[in-house]
Amino acid sequence: MTLTDREREVVALLRRDPLIGSAAIAAALGTTRAAVNVHLSNLGKKGVIRGRGYVLSEEPSVVVIGGANVDVKARSTRAAVPATSNPGTGSMAAGGVGRNIAENLARLGTRTHLVAAIGVDRLGDQVLAATSGAGVHVEHVRRSAWSTGTYTAVLDADGELVVAVSDMAATDELAADQVNAARDLVAAAGLVVLDGNLATETLRFALDLAAGHGTRVVLEPVSVPKATALAPLVCTEHPVYAITPNRDELAALTGLPTRTARQVAKAAAALHDRGVELVWVRLGAAGSLLSTRDGATALAAVPAEVADVTGAGDAMLAAFCHALLSGSEPAEAAAYGHAAAALTVASPHTVRPDLTDRLVRSLL
Repeated sequence: MTLTDREREVVALLRRDPLIGSAAIAAALGTTRAAVNVHLSNLGKKGVIRGRGYVLSEEPSVVVIGGANVDVKARSTRAAVPATSNPGTGSMAAGGVGRNIAENLARLGTRTHLVAAIGVDRLGDQVLAATSGAGVHVEHVRRSAWSTGTYTAVLDADGELVVAVSDMAATDELAADQVNAARDLVAAAGLVVLDGNLATETLRFALDLAAGHGTRVVLEPVSVPKATALAPLVCTEHPVYAITPNRDELAALTGLPTRTARQVAKAAAALHDRGVELVWVRLGAAGSLLSTRDGATALAAVPAEVADVTGAGDAMLAAFCHALLSGSEPAEAAAYGHAAAALTVASPHTVRPDLTDRLVRSLL
């Protein structure tokens, strides 16, 4: 969402007088009432104003910049045997780290905008419809010449990941100009979430853009190769509010060993020295460690019967951001994230369709 110059002028008038009429706005701007009504309608669609009386929306929003694709999942009905055919079931649904985080946020009740790239194809149509239908603002989802990306995962009978293949060519093409087109959203956002699948130069631009507006950034490293590529960007020149690696990604980000609890704490401290305020290390079944400059808090995982592990980390991060914007302290927000992850792994869906703030809080 980028505001036009005229829309900015309208917003300035509304801030001074939320009850001003369209005729008075037209007179102040030297335009017609019909033209003002068009601008007001567009501002409503963009989420800048809501309800009667042109009330400006002040609720904190999140801008998620990252991958959107189709998840193709195959699950073996018995323990998977490598190098041969295994009987099982298959499914296909909208996915992508950034997109999943955005959908989880929207389902929890946070106003969320997604900046992503998908193909001009039927899969892209399905991704766009599913994402918009979940409540995510998709004005900045670009239709690319590349085919819509795919994430193909093979799951064992117990729902654990055996192997996955990711085709993210469309996301790789997402460039700085697409991020810059959403600069007004970034400036007004409570948080910007960056998906480590983005190209390095796009990540650098997004970090600089957020820093220029004083907007807090949450960075999801995604994988060890991606963490290795983005490690040079994690520095005091590109302030990061929170980063959410697992143990191996933390090692890739810092170049330090992370096998023991003491090593994890030391590696987290190294990221604090590079300007990161919160380092939230995912430790799988052992829970997580939330590190701040003042110390660290160990959090236990919430027990759950595993149906499918896909998407648990995305739900965990989204819930963390939602709770932070709702006023929770970081440790409370992390615990809330664990509850959302437990609900997600207990569901066969990558993003649980019945996920709500109330459901998460019922598990705490």
